Amino acid sequence: MTSRTAAASARQIPRFIAVEGPIGAGKTTLARRLAASFGHELVLELADENPFLESFYRERARNALATQLFFLIQRVRQVDAIRQADLFQSSRVTDFLIEKDRLFARLNLDANEFELYETVFERLVPSTPRPDLVIYLQAPVEVLIERIQRRGIAAEQLVERKYLEQLNEAYSQFFHFYDEAPLLIVNAAAIDFANDDNHYTELVEYLLNVRAGRHYFNPTFF
Repeated sequence: MTSRTAAASARQIPRFIAVEGPIGAGKTTLARRLAASFGHELVLELADENPFLESFYRERARNALATQLFFLIQRVRQVDAIRQADLFQSSRVTDFLIEKDRLFARLNLDANEFELYETVFERLVPSTPRPDLVIYLQAPVEVLIERIQRRGIAAEQLVERKYLEQLNEAYSQFFHFYDEAPLLIVNAAAIDFANDDNHYTELVEYLLNVRAGRHYFNPTFF
């Protein structure tokens, strides 16, 4: 942590931060850095454990339901663990919101599959812990494609541009109406959280002042 970040983190730190965004936006990278800076528990999506994911990227319609139900059950288990941890007043950073699971379901499932999915969702997800801050990372499709190619995860190389466009639009719609927690929308297109400490520190200083409502971090001066 830089000295500027250390000074900023002396202020009140959100106990539960959720970082969200489409594939390639940088949510896992940012979640890791925030957890390390604040000393929070890190809770990550475990996409590489989903045995249906690569098949989904190859044939979306055929493999969507199995892929989605696996992710739902996996996320429910993680949220249950978070709920139990609340008994001990722990702090955490996640790279997902379980509420966004429906976003992917609506995008990828047909009407009958979505009806089945909704039945399962309602039975498995009665309530979820409310984040103290949600960070939504936005980036255009061209940036997402470049980052996906650069990090070289084999299954992700099968992701089609059209799917990324649809996913980006679905995220925009989801967060246009999101009001369950304080929301910080970040223009992540030109920000390098992984390698540029100035970019990261400016964001940390900004997010520590977010208490309620909707906010925008658009560092055009970088």
